[in-house]
Amino acid sequence: MSNTKNTQESQDSQESQNSRNSSKTNDKQTAKSRPSPMEVLRQARGQLAELTGMEAESVSSFEQTEEGWALEVEVLELERVPDTMSLMASYQVELDAEGQLTGYRRVRRYERGRSEARRSGGR
Repeated sequence: MSNTKNTQESQDSQESQNSRNSSKTNDKQTAKSRPSPMEVLRQARGQLAELTGMEAESVSSFEQTEEGWALEVEVLELERVPDTMSLMASYQVELDAEGQLTGYRRVRRYERGRSEARRSGGR
């Protein structure tokens, strides 16, 4: 009887160890499958350029959200001479947790050489 009990304890211990190892492996795989912030930035810029036909010049904001990622991307919409008169636009871009673009919209259009008017409250 004690031999059976030892065998059962050994099996339980082995299953527990396998479960811990499996959990660690799954955590590592999840971490590997989740893109890094730099990968997300590259993907967002590339996907936005593919959809709009305009290259992103810069990313002015970037944050992780509950659903994935949110970015604000600056794009050259219309090149003019002098360059300070070129038309720029800010696009709000949303991506899922894997870095796939789920939506975008233009939130602002402005001349490159113009600074934003100051808002009250220090913003």
